[in-house]
Amino acid sequence: MNKTIGSNWIKDLSELTKLNAFADDKSVIEALQVAKKINKKKLFDYIERQMGISVNPNSLVDAQIKRIHEYKRQLLNILHVIVRYNAILDNPDKDWVPRLFVFAGKAASSYVASKNIIRLINEVARVINSDSRVDKVLKVVFIPNYSVSLAQLIIPATDLSEQISLAGTEASGTGNMKFALNGALTIGTLDGANVEILDRVGKDNIFIFGNTVTEVEALRKRGYSPMVYYKKEADLHHAVKQINNGFFSPDEPQRYHNSIHFMSDYYQVAADFRSYVDKQAEVDVVYQNADDWTRKTLINIANMGYFSSDRAVEDYAHNIWHIQPL
Repeated sequence: MNKTIGSNWIKDLSELTKLNAFADDKSVIEALQVAKKINKKKLFDYIERQMGISVNPNSLVDAQIKRIHEYKRQLLNILHVIVRYNAILDNPDKDWVPRLFVFAGKAASSYVASKNIIRLINEVARVINSDSRVDKVLKVVFIPNYSVSLAQLIIPATDLSEQISLAGTEASGTGNMKFALNGALTIGTLDGANVEILDRVGKDNIFIFGNTVTEVEALRKRGYSPMVYYKKEADLHHAVKQINNGFFSPDEPQRYHNSIHFMSDYYQVAADFRSYVDKQAEVDVVYQNADDWTRKTLINIANMGYFSSDRAVEDYAHNIWHIQPL
């Protein structure tokens, strides 16, 4: 970075915009690819050392690391993982983009639904990671004991940042900014700071899916019925049946029968499911062009200076407090 735009960006993050001029510079693109590869190796080595799971070094790293909560919709993510697993088994000769799905985060000790989601993720991971038929193209890990130190390992290695909360439920977290600053593309809803990231990087450099806040509210007013989607989407139906019938929990087949269902689905997982799965397919297509993908990550990095706390304080000083810097 310093060789390309100098070192002033360390003190003034707005300097990152200078990177935009290098979006088509082959040497800069290659340098970013090398950096990402190094960071991925660190993560893969950690996963193999700590969890005994070997990952294809060419894998796209897809990460959702945050508090485990129904509104953040880790359930939507793991449903897509199950659908992808089934699709690979149905189409083994397809040229699948290898993917590592990374989950991490903690749930409130008394939050039963979140605890069940964590357990489900781990059980899906156990089935997938022990299936030799998908060994080279699909791995899933829930990395325990999430911490700042683990974030420092996961975020720089990530290719795809999952910011998939239901539109209208996220205040404005900073996780999506950290991922983008470290060269990950975002897949997300029009919620929280995703909206501002979209404004900064442009619609071609982010993967937006799902209903808007207005559409979410309208759906509720009309009387949202998740069973409509459950019956219509065959792959969703199959994935939910696998969960409810104990495919992933053979020691206790009825474990999720009354907890993972769409009787209420307040956070509209079923409504956004098809849009999400289709957008994930688009991710695969874009990722296969390595230089184009990296160019998009460069544009994300270049436009993250706006989210600096220095910029925010400066705006407050000028527009609200009406004071001048010393």
